[in-house]
Amino acid sequence: MTHIASFLALRERMPLLDVRSPAEFARGHIPGSISFPLFNDTERAEIGTLYTQAGKQEAVLRGLALVGPRLAAMAEQGLELAGKAGEVALTCWRGGMRSASVAWLLEQAGLTTHRLPGGYKAYRSFNHGLFTRPWPLFVLSGMTGSGKTEILLELARLGSQVIDLEGLAKHRGSAFGAWPEEPQPSTEHFENLLADKLLAFDPSRLVWLEDECENLGSVNIPRPVYERLRASPLVILHVPRPERLARVLHGYDPAHNAFAAEGMDRIRKRLGDENHRKAKAALEQGDYGTAAGTLLDYYDRAYEKQLKNRPALAGEIRALPGEPVENVARKLAAFEASGVLSDQD
Repeated sequence: MTHIASFLALRERMPLLDVRSPAEFARGHIPGSISFPLFNDTERAEIGTLYTQAGKQEAVLRGLALVGPRLAAMAEQGLELAGKAGEVALTCWRGGMRSASVAWLLEQAGLTTHRLPGGYKAYRSFNHGLFTRPWPLFVLSGMTGSGKTEILLELARLGSQVIDLEGLAKHRGSAFGAWPEEPQPSTEHFENLLADKLLAFDPSRLVWLEDECENLGSVNIPRPVYERLRASPLVILHVPRPERLARVLHGYDPAHNAFAAEGMDRIRKRLGDENHRKAKAALEQGDYGTAAGTLLDYYDRAYEKQLKNRPALAGEIRALPGEPVENVARKLAAFEASGVLSDQD
């Protein structure tokens, strides 16, 4: 286990405080860490400029002047966060002056501190190393509305190693895939979340993923992971079209009509003018079955086309009419254990 992995394990017994500025933290941070900024965004920019123009000494003095009045409050907050553990882990950008300064302050208050050597920058390099490992992936594929995500989540509950890429990205991977109620993370933080999942896995066991494009909305799957996904064996899930359509329509909220119309406009050229007009008219009239059916026809054709470029096929499974996702997940778990894919319970 590397020093990075050992440091990350500290999260299980103490808070991890990220002393970078709020903007740095918002772009990406170690999952589970708490923003504990030494400087706010404006102060960090001022000190950085001063360091470049006037040198380290002037920057340090200005930093002390800025943070001095709030040292007592920071120490009290650190004690509160540490609680009975009496320890905190700290990280900044490079593991340098900011984390050293906060460590000194909290140690004066009686806490034990642990700093990440190399800081967040070293952590990011560690993540990229995780992405290049030869993870044994199995990819669940199937047409839109097949319930792949639900099946994989059930498979995880059965004990398999599963990564829900769409859940991490807060996006379902199509023109209609955004989660209106939740913003997407940055690509940087998506990578951090993905790396955190991989770190918890046994690299000798299979990892299940859903078949995805390289982009999930504004988020990009790391190139090494995507290339391995594309080259890994597929298990193709077949679900009757009426059930797929019913799943797409289940729980649809008419309040999202404007969002759905925007998605139709984004794929107008590929959908074709006639299908675009038909789908939008049906949406406006509240005929959601016709609107969804028109879109499903388009996505089915697109799926069949892209599947021709995926030669690594491990097997196919057909969900019976009305078959619960729990049953399908059990079949996949049995396949993982035996290498034999069966449509029988």
